[in-house]
Amino acid sequence: MFGYSILHYSCIQRPPPPPPPSPHTYTYTYLQCILCDNNKAHALGPDVICNRIVGLYPRQRHICRERPDSVISIYEGIQKGKSECHRQFQRTRWNCTTLPSLEAQFFPDMPKATRESAFLRAITSAGVTHAITQACSRGNLTDCSCDRSKDTALRDDGWQWGGCSADIRYGLQFSELFMDASHMPDNAKGLMNIHNNEVGRRVLSENMERECKCHGVSGSCTTQTCWMTLPQFRTVGDILKRKYETAYQVEQVGRRANARKIILKIKKTNKKPRLSHLVYLEESPTFCEYDAEAGSLGTVGRRCNHTSTATDHCELMCCGRGYNTHQYTRTWQCNCKFLWCCSVRCNTCSENTEEYTCK
Repeated sequence: MFGYSILHYSCIQRPPPPPPPSPHTYTYTYLQCILCDNNKAHALGPDVICNRIVGLYPRQRHICRERPDSVISIYEGIQKGKSECHRQFQRTRWNCTTLPSLEAQFFPDMPKATRESAFLRAITSAGVTHAITQACSRGNLTDCSCDRSKDTALRDDGWQWGGCSADIRYGLQFSELFMDASHMPDNAKGLMNIHNNEVGRRVLSENMERECKCHGVSGSCTTQTCWMTLPQFRTVGDILKRKYETAYQVEQVGRRANARKIILKIKKTNKKPRLSHLVYLEESPTFCEYDAEAGSLGTVGRRCNHTSTATDHCELMCCGRGYNTHQYTRTWQCNCKFLWCCSVRCNTCSENTEEYTCK
């Protein structure tokens, strides 16, 4: 038994998935539908499936084979992180895009150790932690469920632990085990990524919320049953965005004859960075032009707002190259009314509008 039957995804009444891009790799869509089909999953086995996921490191493949029911939750966490990253940076030159050559990878990545890479690591780590913890609460994983460690005795102020508290400890441990397995602490970028992974996890765990339900006659709330829930992921993204803006540039120290290991310290100081700060090694490019080595797709063709006072203003977004104006007519159904019986009648509204894109 590999535990695939507990995943709640359905491939029924959907067109068959496209074939893998090569005989040795699986895209996520193909992987998901394999795990939907218990017969196919059992026929292939976790070794075959985990060996064909693009971008996993050896230790991660081992975890995948040991706990195959977690793979979809891990990917959902990665997608959760990418979606929030796009939301946070949608109006900046870097809008959380990566090079097409890196899109097929299981994990989003940047070629250089910039503050953008730092944010991407932190939000991905937080996303995986969030998704794994959520999967535990929903009963989708075999190794965890709700957090049963809390004392259920009634407290002096009239509430007690109950319900299904999110098992954040399991989520943190699993995320650390899986996410940090892709980095070695014997080089500066590996240390940077491990540090930022932990920053993302801490932001999530430090913002857990307590929810309560009242009990009593006529809603008097004589006692309350409370449980811990995960924060909205948008809250995590907002906090990490602020940390991105105040991130510290660090440098490697160590690797001398008498130094057993390397560490990171804040540049131009002797202080080690705290786990409350994101860190990066290299300055970011301008993201104005296409630069594969820097991970920049440029801003040619990006939409901008010529009346904005923020970073999406056309002059800033287009890096002074100018912008094109596109005029078009937008139409939509409006003033809809329900007519007895049983139809809806709508007017067609339209307006002339303009769109601006960078040259």
